Amino acid sequence: MGLTPGILLLLLLLALGGNCIAGGQPAPTDSPGQLHYALPPMTYETPDAYSAGPITVLFQMVHSFVRVVQPYNFPEDIVRKIIQKKFEPSADYEKVAHYEIGIIICAVLGLLFVILMPVVGYFFCLCRCCNKCGGEMHQRQKQSGPFRRKYFAVSLLVISVIISIGILFGFLACLQVRTWIQRTQNLADSNLKDLRTLLNETPKQIDYILAQFNTTRDKGFSDLDNINKLLGGKIHDRLTPKVIPVLDEIKAMVTAIKETKEALEGVNRSVQSLRLESRQLNNSLTEVKNDMEKTLENNECTAEPVQQICDSIKESLGQLESTPGLDQLPSLDTELKNIDSILATDLEGLVNQGYASFDNIPEKVKNQTAAVVQDVKNVMSGISSNINRLTKQIPIQDTLSNFTVYINNTESYIHQNLPKLEKYDSYWWLGSLIICFLLSLIMVFFYLGMLCGICGYDKHATPMSRGCVSNTGGVFLMVGVGLAFLFCWLLMTLVVLMFIVGVNMEKLVCEPYANRKLFQILDTPHLLNEEWEYYLSGMILQKPNVKLTFEQVYSDCKNDKGIYTSLKLENRFNVSEELNIQKHTGNIMSEFENLNVNLDNIVLLDAEGRKNLQAFVTSGIQNIDYNTLLAQTDKPPVKVNLLSFSLDLEDKVRHLPPGNVKDELRTHAQTTKGIQHQQVLRMEQSLNNLKKNIGTLQRTSSGLEEKVNKVLVSLDSAQNFMANNISSIIVEETKKYGKIILGHFEHYLQWVKDAVTEKMVSCKPMATALDSAISVALCGYIVHPLCITILTADVEMA
Repeated sequence: MGLTPGILLLLLLLALGGNCIAGGQPAPTDSPGQLHYALPPMTYETPDAYSAGPITVLFQMVHSFVRVVQPYNFPEDIVRKIIQKKFEPSADYEKVAHYEIGIIICAVLGLLFVILMPVVGYFFCLCRCCNKCGGEMHQRQKQSGPFRRKYFAVSLLVISVIISIGILFGFLACLQVRTWIQRTQNLADSNLKDLRTLLNETPKQIDYILAQFNTTRDKGFSDLDNINKLLGGKIHDRLTPKVIPVLDEIKAMVTAIKETKEALEGVNRSVQSLRLESRQLNNSLTEVKNDMEKTLENNECTAEPVQQICDSIKESLGQLESTPGLDQLPSLDTELKNIDSILATDLEGLVNQGYASFDNIPEKVKNQTAAVVQDVKNVMSGISSNINRLTKQIPIQDTLSNFTVYINNTESYIHQNLPKLEKYDSYWWLGSLIICFLLSLIMVFFYLGMLCGICGYDKHATPMSRGCVSNTGGVFLMVGVGLAFLFCWLLMTLVVLMFIVGVNMEKLVCEPYANRKLFQILDTPHLLNEEWEYYLSGMILQKPNVKLTFEQVYSDCKNDKGIYTSLKLENRFNVSEELNIQKHTGNIMSEFENLNVNLDNIVLLDAEGRKNLQAFVTSGIQNIDYNTLLAQTDKPPVKVNLLSFSLDLEDKVRHLPPGNVKDELRTHAQTTKGIQHQQVLRMEQSLNNLKKNIGTLQRTSSGLEEKVNKVLVSLDSAQNFMANNISSIIVEETKKYGKIILGHFEHYLQWVKDAVTEKMVSCKPMATALDSAISVALCGYIVHPLCITILTADVEMA
């Protein structure tokens, strides 16, 4: 289990790297602003970090112990010589001995223990068998006796407790090894599953990258289909500030001409109406006036006081006259005729044609660029073919297929040999239980001996008269010592062997792997191959001078970088060059350079329309005497208010005595009121309409020539602006539009390059597999617990 993921890592780096190099690189996807790209994420099960759990403190104790025993740095020179097969024991034994001096000393002490323990036990047994050991048959009481007994009892108790704790730690370490060995299957399956995820998801990432090109292409096609909005609309927007205000001014002038016509027609209607009504009013007033004069000539008006009233009425009859001049108001037929001739040419239609011609720019652009748009689409489709061709140059599918077979074989190997490991672990566990049982049995005898000795102690009893409990305590202690002499030397033999192996594994494998000294050794120039400066670059890139190191690859993989960056595959296959934007989009730009849009035939207002505007100036409305007309409209139709006149007449009539005069004058007053209501009010309405229309004409004609000239100048300016600048505007907006189309592909190609170089085919599972094999399985599951066992056994033996 320990070596398999490590071998897998190295081979996967070599094979996948070597095959990824010679081919092209996958191609584009999404588009810029609206479109976003993200490779499908890969989820891995195996955790990045390993934790020892509750026994972490024991691990730290082990590391401190190992550093005390072996304080020297990693022997890089010796390891290099061993790898290069230049190590000679006769010449380098001093360096090895110097490095291993701490281990050698501890091993020698252990061997002395192994030798002396059975020898001492042998002599101890001889003494007991010859009755030469065990003390005298009488007991002398000394002053220091109680203190010595307490001291020996406490010392034995403390030593027993320390040994018991050591036994407990040793048992926990063995139990942890068994627990972790049982988890090895899950760890191996997890790493293999992660590697399968890597190999299975990589084609999906490639397919995703290829699929995104269709999205980008569709976006490009959509923008090409909307060239009328994106290009024509932009050209239209650039011209709008210059053109639309001019057209609006012309349209406002057309509206003014229409209003002028309506005002002229209103003036003529009012004038004709006033002429007729003025004559009718004049006749009516004359008739009333004559009738009243006849009435006042009646004999009844000769007597006083009637005569005085009649004379007063006669004097007021002079007010019954219409305002002169209303029947002489001039008509504006000539001016109206001129305006009608202007509007006969449909000036408004000409202005609307200008609007339509200008607003039709987007459609003109679309119609004139149809062929170029189709050519650009063909070029885009060609880019898709090129990208598919590039991706087919990468034999990644074959590589992944090969690794799938290799992973299957590795998994089969693990499943076949893992039962053996579990079988050996059962032996280890059984041996650990036996050792812990024997040591625990010795401790039990010691505890029972101390307990019986304390409980059965009688300071007045002689050795021959001691009680059963006291003698039993002595027996327990002697049995514990005897078992110690019998088995501890065997245990120390095992401890010495495990100590030598465990400490060297910790110092030569686990520690240098953790601080990456092992990688630095492997990265030594010309170490693994004398002809290659850097072995990894020689194997993968066939360029041994490129600085590609095991440490750098491991670090990049740990940081979840893509295999392209980790293995510096740009030295074999340059993604930047293959995905060069100009290389793929240069033809698109050349097609846009051939884009020819002609908008020179846009006319805002033709010559006839100009002529009509100029004719409006000479239509005669400026020559109308508006002041005279307005002064006439301010005059009332009658010199006197007929309603007031009739009321005054009625008031005078009331003072007349009954008779014909009174009746006739009352009738004349009613007639006068009727004239006021039926004729004067109608004439006042006509005068108001006339005044309103004259006001409209006056406002329109005020500064008319300057207004028209200003409109014509603005028209000429806008037309000249279009004639002189439309070509440059078309060129500028065409370039911007081309950048929009190219921007989709540039963004896509840049994303592809970033995805390939930084994210695609992350080699993190391979670094995790190597960590699982060495740092977790070998060191965490085996070496560290082994060292804990050794440390506790050393404490017990001491």
